[in-house]
Amino acid sequence: MACNSSTCDSSGCYKGDEEEEQPKPNTKAAVNGGNSCQNLCVKCKVNEPVCCGIGGENSRFCKDCFKNNLYGKFKQAVTYNAMITPLDKVLVAFSGGPSSRVVLQFVHEMQYKAQKNYDANKDKSLPVFGVGVAFIDESSTHSFTSQHIEKAIEDIRLIVSNLAPPSKELFVVPIESIFSSDGIDGKERLKELLDAVIDVTGKEDLLIHLRILLLQKIASENGYTRIVLGSCTSRIACHVISATIKGQGYSLSADIQYVDSRWEIPVVLPLRDCPAQELNTLCSLDGSLKIVELLNGPCSGINGLVSSFVKVLQEENPSRECTIVRTAGKLTPFHFNRVPEIHDSNVPSATRRHQKRYTLKPNGSLSSDSFCPICNSPLKKSNFPSSLRSHGSQQNPDLFASACSSCQFQILPKDPSLMEEFLSLLPQQMITKAKHGDEGDFSFLREQIQEFLLSDGENEI
Repeated sequence: MACNSSTCDSSGCYKGDEEEEQPKPNTKAAVNGGNSCQNLCVKCKVNEPVCCGIGGENSRFCKDCFKNNLYGKFKQAVTYNAMITPLDKVLVAFSGGPSSRVVLQFVHEMQYKAQKNYDANKDKSLPVFGVGVAFIDESSTHSFTSQHIEKAIEDIRLIVSNLAPPSKELFVVPIESIFSSDGIDGKERLKELLDAVIDVTGKEDLLIHLRILLLQKIASENGYTRIVLGSCTSRIACHVISATIKGQGYSLSADIQYVDSRWEIPVVLPLRDCPAQELNTLCSLDGSLKIVELLNGPCSGINGLVSSFVKVLQEENPSRECTIVRTAGKLTPFHFNRVPEIHDSNVPSATRRHQKRYTLKPNGSLSSDSFCPICNSPLKKSNFPSSLRSHGSQQNPDLFASACSSCQFQILPKDPSLMEEFLSLLPQQMITKAKHGDEGDFSFLREQIQEFLLSDGENEI
C-alpha cells in the first residue's frame, strides 16, 4: 500500500513495496475542492476518517486504511526479517489482550492468503506454514474466581475456533506445569518459589522468565519452529527504561530486536513497530477482534512505575514511545538477533533475498560468552572470577553465582544459607542450564565455519 499523502511522514504510516488497488476517487469531494479533502482519509481520499494514528490530525484514517496500515507494518517486519517461511510452524502466544489479539489475527490473515495461493497453484509446490495458539494460564498466582477463569478460557477457545481455515491447535497450559514431573504439586511449588522472592519486581520478572520457558516447552514438544509474541512498541519502550534501571544495559539490545534466536525455538516480535494506542483503536473499530479480560494482575514495583511514567510521556507527546524504541534500536544487536540463513530450495527466492538484505551480518553484531541461568540474558563471561565457573557438574549454592546482577539482586536470596533451598524450587530447565552453561554457545562459531563443513551427503577426499 503506497502512501499518497503529503502528511504521511508525520503520520508514521506504513509505506509498502507493493501497490494495492485504491478505491476510485470521490468525484463529489474532488469538485468541492480542498476543504472537502481535509475531511477525508489521508490514504484513500474517499472515506471519512474514523480514527487518528500517532501523528494526530495529520494521520486521520478510515477504518479499512487504518487496519491496512497496521497490517503493512506487521507484514514488512515479517518479510524483511524472514520471521515466517512456508516451511515453518509458528506458535502464537495469546494472552487475550489487544496486542496478542491483533498479532493472532494478522498471522491468521497471512496464513489464509498463503492457503489461497496454495490452492490456486496447480503443482502445489509451495507449502503453507502451520499456526498454533498457546495461552498460559497464570490464574494460580492471582485471586480469581473459578467462574471468571472458565469464562475467559471459553472465550479464548471461541476466538480460535472462529478463525477461518486452516485450523489452529490451541494449548491452554497453566503456568505451574513448568514444574511437571511425577509426584510434584506444581501449584504449591510455584507458590513456595514466589514466596521465596522478597522483591516485588523480582517476583514479576521471575514469572516472565517462567512464561517464556513454558512457551519454549510447548513449542519444542509439539514441533513448532517459531514463537510469535505480541510485544508492541509501547511494551518494548517500557522494557527499555526498566531494563536500564535494573542494570541490564549490556543485554538490553538482545531483547528489543525483531528476532531472538538465543532460545531453542526462535522468538519473533512482528508488532515491534506498532504502538499499543493503535492496536487498541483497531480492536475498538473492528468488532470481530474480541478482547478477553486478562487473567494477569497489574504490574507493581519498578515495572509498574515505569509503565505509569511512559504513559504520562505518551500523553504529552504521542511519539515518545516510538522515539524510545528507535533510539534503543541503535544499540549493537547480538549475533542471535537474526534467523539463521535459509538454504532450503522450497523457500521462495524473494524471502531469501529479503533475509540476505535486511538481517544482521556476523561482523555487525556482538557475540555472547555465556547466559544468565535464570533470565537467559547474555553476559560477559570474562567479568566473573574463574572460581565461579568451576561448579558446572554439581548442584550447590554457587551454581547460580554467575547469574546477571539484576537476578542476583532481585530474585536470588541474599542469605547464602537459603540458596540451596531456593535452588530446589526452581524448574529443572533452569538447573540444567546452569549446570551446562559453561559449554558455551557454539551456534555462532558454527555459522562462521559453515562453508568449511561437510554436508551429510559429501565424502571426505
